[in-house]
Amino acid sequence: MARAFLVVLDSVGCGGAPDAAEFGDDGANTLGHVIAACADGRAEDGRSGPLHVPVLDSLGLGAAVRLASGAATPGLSAQPGGLWGAATETSRGKDTPSGHWELAGVPVPWDWTYFPRQVPAFAPELVAQICTLAGTDGILGNCHAAGIPIVQELGAEHLRTGWPICYTSVDSVVQIAAHEGAFGLDRLHRLCADLAPTLHAMRVGRVIARPFTGTAATGFVRTPDRRDFAMAPPAPTLCDWVQTAGRQVHAVGKIGDIFSGQGITRKYKGADDHALFEHFLRLIDESEAGSLTFCNFVEFDTLYGHTRDVSGYARALQRFDKVAGQALERLRSGDMLVITADHGNDPTAPGTDHTRERVPVLVAGYGAGQIGHCAFADVAASIAAHLGVPAQGPGRSFLP
Repeated sequence: MARAFLVVLDSVGCGGAPDAAEFGDDGANTLGHVIAACADGRAEDGRSGPLHVPVLDSLGLGAAVRLASGAATPGLSAQPGGLWGAATETSRGKDTPSGHWELAGVPVPWDWTYFPRQVPAFAPELVAQICTLAGTDGILGNCHAAGIPIVQELGAEHLRTGWPICYTSVDSVVQIAAHEGAFGLDRLHRLCADLAPTLHAMRVGRVIARPFTGTAATGFVRTPDRRDFAMAPPAPTLCDWVQTAGRQVHAVGKIGDIFSGQGITRKYKGADDHALFEHFLRLIDESEAGSLTFCNFVEFDTLYGHTRDVSGYARALQRFDKVAGQALERLRSGDMLVITADHGNDPTAPGTDHTRERVPVLVAGYGAGQIGHCAFADVAASIAAHLGVPAQGPGRSFLP
């Protein structure tokens, strides 16, 4: 019985979104700009020369970038040996839930609630509720911020006051950072879980617990015990379709959190993407016939996109290219591997936020061919067709 593996490279967009200007992202192109920077010698920290991703390029990565945005792809010129195309999102967002839900067949039917880019960002009533749930007299932050810098900036004050660090972004999200030892990991997770229903009722997509350790003297470091408390999808997704058919659904990385556990058989977490790669490769060897393995590899986004680290982004792409090669070697006859993304996070763009972009769609297991432009939801419809399970929603299979 056929198996399917859906891999989301978090934020690895390829430009060309027709509505990018409406999101303030006109011209954003994560892959296109990383490729150009590498070719021009502007991404030499820890690596050198043109972007070297021969496995992804052989599946159609360079071709997908050219299709999506018209950008040149120096160093990526392989004749694609897989199915390839570029997907366009219809949901009105450029965030994790919107992208993943739509890839799983369910576009978001509402407008998310976003917090104003001002200080304070949160209404007094929300701040009061956070304080009540946390048992503190106040919060720190209360602004738009990137997670790593704000923890460095406010970590010492957090240790002194015991107040949680609360911040947001252009995504529909409230993030709460706290020291694992001084504040307590269980306390942080409980705070976020208790706050989530209020925010979900406001159409705020996620509350994210961001634990960290360290001191002012040594510096502060985020830990792998992040948890996302996300709204449940508004309709059954690909995960539910597969599970309802009596099949297993394996969630690697933050997939289980993104879907609020809905339609998930088993979750696999790890301290970093390297650990998640090991889960992914092991599941290719061990997962059951007829199963779906759904992966999110987040470090492209968190470590290199938000921090605007072009060299780091290139290194991450090259590191995953080796994993992709191992995956192709391990696939069984009849397996399908789809590699795509959920949004962009152009490391050459202003600011620190996600960017509205099309995403590449690369498929192994169906020979070579051009998908062309497709919808995010077509990914779910195609995987359902491959697995032989009934599909719902607006997607249409692009399989030959």
